[in-house]
Amino acid sequence: MNGNLFNNRKMQIHRIKSISEYHKLKGLPKPQHPLISLIDFETMQYSAENNPANLVLDFYSIALKKNFDGKVKYGHQEYDFDEGILFFISPNQVYSVEINKNNVSKLSGWMLLIHPDFLWNTSLAKTINQYEYFDYTVNEALFLSDKEEIVLNVIAENIRSEYHSNIDKFSQNIIISQIVTLLNYAERFYQRQFITRQKSCHQILDNLEDYLNDFFTHANLIDKGLPTVKEIAETLNVSPNYLGSLLKSLTGQSTQQHIHEKLIEKAKEKLSTTHLSVSEIAYELGFEHVQSFSKLFKAKTHVSPSEFRQSFN
Repeated sequence: MNGNLFNNRKMQIHRIKSISEYHKLKGLPKPQHPLISLIDFETMQYSAENNPANLVLDFYSIALKKNFDGKVKYGHQEYDFDEGILFFISPNQVYSVEINKNNVSKLSGWMLLIHPDFLWNTSLAKTINQYEYFDYTVNEALFLSDKEEIVLNVIAENIRSEYHSNIDKFSQNIIISQIVTLLNYAERFYQRQFITRQKSCHQILDNLEDYLNDFFTHANLIDKGLPTVKEIAETLNVSPNYLGSLLKSLTGQSTQQHIHEKLIEKAKEKLSTTHLSVSEIAYELGFEHVQSFSKLFKAKTHVSPSEFRQSFN
């Protein structure tokens, strides 16, 4: 794509309301089913016109891409892809794609489009938002092994085969069960990624510790209050859900629990090294009410702030 053209168009948002509209935009035949479609990337047409700078879909997208030479911006992150990856987009999320047209012929993989209406009156309609990776930013995409790709490719082909067959009263349930299987495998592979990419995961954990140490040392908690999970995630350039999943995998604690642990460390330091009253310490740590501080402190340490201080006398 021409860089200047991309820059001129990047502020425009193109909303795609139906799967049929997406097919038309990409130069594809009409979909076999109006509410679900599995598209092979090799069959797509790529041009400045059919690849708007910013897209918003009114449906879910699950994409497995290989040999993608370009940039995707999703959330507030920009990322280059050059290997097999899987990433998820839910309705109303803005993303943009800039493709190196010299290497479009190498792009392979597939994209599964699922309209929310297809999920209506099924159990998946209630649970699909529990799969946290639909909120992930693109640099948290799932990097797949060859073996994992094969597993997902088989499931995707099962879905295609079913909706290409004669639709009957069993079709929707069979397809839904295949989608659930795909999502569950993706969940397994994401958890695997936290293990196989331990170096980068532990780097995020180290950065979190540095951030919290600096915040509780230098920030004016009276005015700013405690850091929020969202603020921390933005500072670390990850999404709140991804950060929470990573910390749960590495430490067994949520982001909020890490914040509280650091808060208790600071409270212990003040209780053991200063003559400030418990109320003054609570105020300095951003609590409006000393009762809230004391309740949290006792929940974490099993003693009250006063009892903790007395143990040092």
